[in-house]
Amino acid sequence: MSLDDKKILSIVGHLTELRRRLIIIVIAVLIGMGISWGLANSILVYIEKPLTSVTYIDATKLKVYRYLQQNYPAIYRMGDMEKELNQPKKQHALNYTKPLEPFFVQCKISAIAGFVLALPVVFHQIWAFVAPGLTRKERRLVVPFMMIGTIAFCIGAFFFLTTVWPFIINFSLSYESEGLRSWLSLSAYVDFCLRLILMFGLMAELPVITLLLSRFGLVSYKFMASKRKYALLASSIVAAFHSDLVTMFVIMIPMYMMYEVSVWVARIFGRKRQPATP
Repeated sequence: MSLDDKKILSIVGHLTELRRRLIIIVIAVLIGMGISWGLANSILVYIEKPLTSVTYIDATKLKVYRYLQQNYPAIYRMGDMEKELNQPKKQHALNYTKPLEPFFVQCKISAIAGFVLALPVVFHQIWAFVAPGLTRKERRLVVPFMMIGTIAFCIGAFFFLTTVWPFIINFSLSYESEGLRSWLSLSAYVDFCLRLILMFGLMAELPVITLLLSRFGLVSYKFMASKRKYALLASSIVAAFHSDLVTMFVIMIPMYMMYEVSVWVARIFGRKRQPATP
């Protein structure tokens, strides 16, 4: 057998293994989707919280108004804050215009929730695919990799839902006036939220990936620190795919911050170079 034939067989073997891993991941996501199907409505209610309840931004705004009312009444009266302070929270409802739109939205929410539930399996299959190229000591890191990767994704998604999402929705609703009312579409609202959940979850994986690569000696602190300007450029390009300026900034800033965290992860946990022997 020639060398070219061996290379072809090796590539075919890797592709076959990759297909097997992907099939397992798809099955795990489908199982997770089935488990989370009944929770889709509860998840939708949580996503709707910035529309239906008082957010941390509303609470902070009211505290500032009350502080100005007590300590700086002139500024309080000048800004006409009395009207907004006593204004009740407006209730907003999502709307749909297609007969099966709520069903397909439930499918999307269940798919994302199923993916989150299947994350340990996803990370295990990724690790199993690259494991043949690792040493026996490195293969033992599979359980920490699965746990840290899953936790990091959940932290990124939770940070978005509790901090960034209320800010985006409050900013959008701040443009309401007597002649301008919001009429939010169910599909557009949920699609926008789910897309950003995935993005923030994947952002949080960057330090985890850097931890592994730095432990294996594939990247170093000096290398990553020297690429900061390219990381900022890449963050700007990814954020530029969103049409509005506010969303661009709420994506670009956390993404670059995750790169900075990754730089320090590489410095603290990276493989130390052995001193040269004389």
